[in-house]
Amino acid sequence: MSVLEASQIQAVAQRFALTRAQTEKICQPLEPEDTVVQPMVDVSPPKWHMAHTTWFFEQFVLQPYLKNYKVFHPNYSFLFNSYYNSVGNRVQRAERSTLTRPPLRDVYSFREHVNEHIEQLLHTLDEEKLSELMPVLELGLQHEQQHQELLITDIKYILSTNPLLPAYQHLHDKTTSTAIPTAEFLEVPGGIYQIGYKGEDFCFDNELGVHEVLLADFSIMNRLVTNGEYLEFVKGGGYTDFRFWLDEGLALVRASNLKAPLYWLEQDGDWMQYTLHGLEKLDLNKPVSHISFYEAQAYAYWAGKRLLTEFEWEAAAQVYPPSQGNFQDSGRYEPTAATKAIGMQQLYGDAWEWTYSAYHPYPGFSTAPGALGEYNGKFMINQMVLRGGSCATPQNHIRTTYRNFFHPDKRWQFTGIRLAQ
Repeated sequence: MSVLEASQIQAVAQRFALTRAQTEKICQPLEPEDTVVQPMVDVSPPKWHMAHTTWFFEQFVLQPYLKNYKVFHPNYSFLFNSYYNSVGNRVQRAERSTLTRPPLRDVYSFREHVNEHIEQLLHTLDEEKLSELMPVLELGLQHEQQHQELLITDIKYILSTNPLLPAYQHLHDKTTSTAIPTAEFLEVPGGIYQIGYKGEDFCFDNELGVHEVLLADFSIMNRLVTNGEYLEFVKGGGYTDFRFWLDEGLALVRASNLKAPLYWLEQDGDWMQYTLHGLEKLDLNKPVSHISFYEAQAYAYWAGKRLLTEFEWEAAAQVYPPSQGNFQDSGRYEPTAATKAIGMQQLYGDAWEWTYSAYHPYPGFSTAPGALGEYNGKFMINQMVLRGGSCATPQNHIRTTYRNFFHPDKRWQFTGIRLAQ
């Protein structure tokens, strides 16, 4: 093995170790009791996340590639498989809170066991097998980063249902923003744009199928919509005026008695917001988040604007230089206010941006063979695309072509609004 090959393997091993350590760092502030709670079906217990991401490496990396590997526990595939029908039976998503056993300490032992064997695998495979393994290992790392984001949002929801509204962490540099850039609309010229991933590095299969789209001239807001701007919609009766809502959204608002974004609380005439740092006074300059597609669309209609399509978002990202917002890497785990006076702001990070695009396959999309083919394709129905990442997204995980997707009623993710006209 050449020195270059050895250095590449060492780099992969280091990245694997750092990614795995970050998951445990996110869970470190939790009490053991916090890690088994599942207040709604969309949320998974943190203990399950830690075990599931570990099972993924055991199932798809160690068992096929490490000779004579023995699984850590014969029941763990049943307990911690998420949705891979090709692998076999599993505990259903709504029942993950029943997994009080195995205990948390065993899940950490499981993680350590798999980590050690991945390290062993990387230093024992021949060059041909190593080349075959790398795309699967990369998918595992990207998968774990997705679950890191889910961990942060799930932890927030879990703690918000506790009557004490406990803080996940306390920031020493907690500050309230004092000013934000004026909302301006930046022009994006119409024309033919290439959409989809065309690089050589990793991407998910739902980004593939580079194709051209024809767009008319449009303009895009230079930053995300703020809490203060959204509060005007709330105070102006936005949740009670049927004229702004899609019919399904209005039905949801009425059935659930929605009056504001998730985590907003009105106390003695003041608006408060539950954050991972505890209950705080609503910062009017920070981006509004934790809203459904229906709320984003209703606000845009109320404001006399509209939401971008996912193709317009990607075109704007090609026209304007990348503008980085707040990512998971900062450790703040909450959106922050835009600060620059000019140019495009927060296109990446802070809050995922709802688009008015259904989650459909690109031209030429094909499902991969085997269990890993279940990763994206089977979810391409009844969901809307979001772009740009959030404060819970690892910075090296996002890219211009990344397509996130959720059902239009979901609010527990850091989801926000960017307007177009």
